[in-house]
Amino acid sequence: MSELPPDNGNAPDGFDADGDFEDIIAAETDRDPDLAVIEAGSRTLRTLGGPPEPDVPTRPADPETDAALREVETELATRWGETKLEPSVDRIAALMDLLGDPQRAYPSIHLTGTNGKTTTARMIEALLGAFDLRTGRYTSPHVQSVTERISLDGAPVSAERFVETYRDIKPYIEMVDAAQEYRLSFFEVLTAMAYAAFSDAPVDVAVVEVGMGGTWDATNVIDGDVAVVTPIDLDHTDRLGSTPGEIAGEKSGIIKQGASVVMAQQPVDAAQVLLRKSAEADATVAREGLEFGVVARQVAVGGQLITLRGLGGEYDEVYLPLHGAHQAHNASVALAAVEAFFGVGAGRPHPLDIDTVRKAFAAVSSPGRMEVVRRSPTVVLDAAHNPAGARVTAEAVDEAFEFSRLIGVVGASADKNVRGVLEAFEPIFAEVVVTQNSTHRAMPADDLAALAVEVFGEDRVQVEPRLPDALEAAITLAEEESEFAGGGVLVTGSVYTVGEARLLLKRG
Repeated sequence: MSELPPDNGNAPDGFDADGDFEDIIAAETDRDPDLAVIEAGSRTLRTLGGPPEPDVPTRPADPETDAALREVETELATRWGETKLEPSVDRIAALMDLLGDPQRAYPSIHLTGTNGKTTTARMIEALLGAFDLRTGRYTSPHVQSVTERISLDGAPVSAERFVETYRDIKPYIEMVDAAQEYRLSFFEVLTAMAYAAFSDAPVDVAVVEVGMGGTWDATNVIDGDVAVVTPIDLDHTDRLGSTPGEIAGEKSGIIKQGASVVMAQQPVDAAQVLLRKSAEADATVAREGLEFGVVARQVAVGGQLITLRGLGGEYDEVYLPLHGAHQAHNASVALAAVEAFFGVGAGRPHPLDIDTVRKAFAAVSSPGRMEVVRRSPTVVLDAAHNPAGARVTAEAVDEAFEFSRLIGVVGASADKNVRGVLEAFEPIFAEVVVTQNSTHRAMPADDLAALAVEVFGEDRVQVEPRLPDALEAAITLAEEESEFAGGGVLVTGSVYTVGEARLLLKRG
């Protein structure tokens, strides 16, 4: 079908995007499946032509650089993946010690929570950059390329810099590996690379998102001047706890002595735990809905117009090019975090420059979060992968778009509450096409279909194990009848599914 992907004249004769995508993945059997699919999609996209997005890099065009990056990815893939954890910061602390503690060379803003961390981090980064500070940002997971995780001045580090940073610290990594019971994990190595890259730049401030939890997360070798806690809900319950309060106990570990704590709205038991920890650490607390928050918001073309109450006053007529009430709340948290970093509040009751704040928020982007990547029909990508995230996405879709018929494409990870995700989307999906991404964590399409039939009923479920087929089927369903001229497609369920779909659909 012509929409997937369009023939723009750049593809060679006889090129089959679906076939080449799968062939490349199949050829990478000796590599980590997550990295293999990212590389496969990037190579497919480059063959199809079109400039890459500046915040979502593809494979390097230079063959030598590409080979060097592939070598680093291969070495990283031999380490524990992000789902295999040993709750300790001993290894990363030992590595930081050998490197001279680069994470202490700059102040930092540390983020934890269940949902909204990456987008909030990107907003904080944009605000700090607008006030002429050099920023480093570390977030996870990545949408398309591992280099996205480490950003300098608002852009992912180049492949050359990523490789150089890894090679610089590799001897020290090997020393720690030899001395510890377990080798450093994939996430621990990347965290060390980020801290080293930030010190080498050097940055004025680092914005760091935890990988999971807080207390024993590899990022927690920093002493964040500001600790940000986005909304806490149930996720990773096998590792973090079965209630929001228990999960908050683990996440509160990023709150350091004398820090400023910025809290999004929380369940009561989570808020109690966070406030208790803050009191023990003699930290200053700012709570959404009390010290700061969203005053007003209205839907606008391509996003929303919001008024925020910050720690230093009110900020009106702020355009945010992201959809959904949850993004307005993320913006309020980000603004309060930056105000706290600059000392705005009781000691400095004056707001930040409103024009600079407006300029920063207007430039915010968040790939794979309520992102429109295609028109006619409209295709939206959102990386919601737990029930809480799915609920706010469903609300955002209802508010931002007037779809007369919405088709879901869902590919989920087997270790998530998939039933809860499906139940959150059931009211807005006319039909759902279940599929699976190409990672080892993916729930098999047939297993996902069994759950979907229980939630949606058999007549509303279609199974397409291959993601390219699922996208094509969903687009066909959205266009099926003329009365449904307002049809749309939402691709969701996993960051990995969204990343692969983004590559296949080729934004722009």
